[in-house]
Amino acid sequence: MAAFIVSWSIATTPLAKQSQFVLHEKRNNRILVSCDQNQKGSTKSDEISNGKFDRRNVLLGMGGLYSAANLVSSSSTFATPLAGPDFTKCSRGTNLNTSQPLDVDCCPPVATAIIDYKLPPVKKMRFRPAAHLATDEYIAKYDKAVELMKALPADDPRNFMQQANVHCAYCNLTYEQVGDSDLKIQIHNSWHFYPWHRWYLYFYERILGKLIDDPTFGLPFWNWDNPKGMAMPAMFVKPSSSLFDARRNQNHLPPAATDLAYSGTQSVDTTQIVSNNLTVMYNEMVRNVQTLEDFYGARYNTGTQPDPGPGTVERGSHAALHVWVGEATSSGEDMGNFYSCGREPMFFSHHTNVDRLWTIWRDLRGSKTKDFVDSDWLDASYLFYDENAQLVRVKVSDTLDNKKMGYDFQKVDTPWLKNRPEARAKKSKVATTTAAPSVDSTIFPAKLDKVVKVLVPRPKKSRSKKDKENEEELLVIEGIEVDTAKFVKFDVFVNDEDDNPNTLDKAEYAGCFSQVPHKNSTRAKTKIRLGLSELLEDLDVEDDEKILVSLVPKAGGDDTTIGGIKIIYAS
Repeated sequence: MAAFIVSWSIATTPLAKQSQFVLHEKRNNRILVSCDQNQKGSTKSDEISNGKFDRRNVLLGMGGLYSAANLVSSSSTFATPLAGPDFTKCSRGTNLNTSQPLDVDCCPPVATAIIDYKLPPVKKMRFRPAAHLATDEYIAKYDKAVELMKALPADDPRNFMQQANVHCAYCNLTYEQVGDSDLKIQIHNSWHFYPWHRWYLYFYERILGKLIDDPTFGLPFWNWDNPKGMAMPAMFVKPSSSLFDARRNQNHLPPAATDLAYSGTQSVDTTQIVSNNLTVMYNEMVRNVQTLEDFYGARYNTGTQPDPGPGTVERGSHAALHVWVGEATSSGEDMGNFYSCGREPMFFSHHTNVDRLWTIWRDLRGSKTKDFVDSDWLDASYLFYDENAQLVRVKVSDTLDNKKMGYDFQKVDTPWLKNRPEARAKKSKVATTTAAPSVDSTIFPAKLDKVVKVLVPRPKKSRSKKDKENEEELLVIEGIEVDTAKFVKFDVFVNDEDDNPNTLDKAEYAGCFSQVPHKNSTRAKTKIRLGLSELLEDLDVEDDEKILVSLVPKAGGDDTTIGGIKIIYAS
């Protein structure tokens, strides 16, 4: 790989609020949402707790839903949990590249009441099987349930297209943030990724179960982290089935092996793909996730710009699968674009596996902290329609145990767990012999239209076992600026002497950044963090003062810039 020599410079000031982040057409011909009759008005003690506003009590009182404009903006003073949006202010949004309104309307029906949802007692556990192991009887049941969902009236919020629009609306900047109308809600690339999608699947699953009168029905998970389940599940490829979607990449139909590092082209054979996949999963679930933020994603509150930073699975295997399934076009529909992916029945099986991985990761933590204790995460809320077509408000805090939510997964092997990659070269001297510049003499931002190589100094070296247990050494790649309408992918290698961008099953592979395209096009800035502690152990370079970092563009590099690279330590 040819190296592109760049220099170092990084701005440390936070992003300024962009009051024109998304232009939009307001939909004003909607019914106002009001609280149920048991909702109490707010009091001073309700509104201020530990120095934070409870925006739900401010906005939702006896008189109904008040405009967020009546609330003193807290974005600069208070950190407040993200709140369920005001559906009456849902907009189409605007493609900022063309200044034209979007050609799709994701906005949901508006109800006259919002119910604070309480998890019902678990009488019968819902069972989520591995898709490749599902019985013919189960597949017939699932097919019928989706058929009935598609047959519901178009304005029924439980209808298949309405359910697809739920995802579209929450990820295409159609909702204002309650409490900061200058900013929009984006449910991806932050610590909301897992809990929001868990609630989404939860209600989708319950709607299907009610339609077929089966309280034990659970969604199948596409077991793409296991070689036995890596191909598209057969239940989704029968043209006469309600589970079929014609808008798929025809080169990836069974028995093609899923590529969890997909970058728009298939450049290696099946054996290498499977080997790469297992390393990708090990990195995402073990190596790069010693701290909570690195698995869940970065903090995202009211007043925070969208896309603060994705977690490992979200920016890796999750994103790769979206694009791998979608049409081989620039827009990638259905699965390969966030606005349309809910129209692909396989989306729900894909995300059921992501949900399963969350459960597995929490179990792998053992006695380690599994979840944020921050109320800005736990008290964040979303709005969904339940199986009875009632609009309900749910919280992150109720998602932390899938069994308390009434469902469990079929037990299958996790071969990636014992797939710690080996180094291509131990004690590599490439960081001392390379012609690549140090970050001290490198100028960022750098366009990622070529491979970028840079030497990054380590603030600490020869760390003890206790040091590594207390603090993870992290490579931070920040100021990643992208066009959200495009598929973007780049890989990161450390002290790599081989320069083969297609073999990822070695310890030198540190991870990746990948972005699923959005319908709403704008420039976004984000960051990623990659765990180094175990990687440097495997390379046997813990005594080195610098490491050589290579950024290898795979897709969308011509329109991607990097703001800077550094090493930090976090517990």
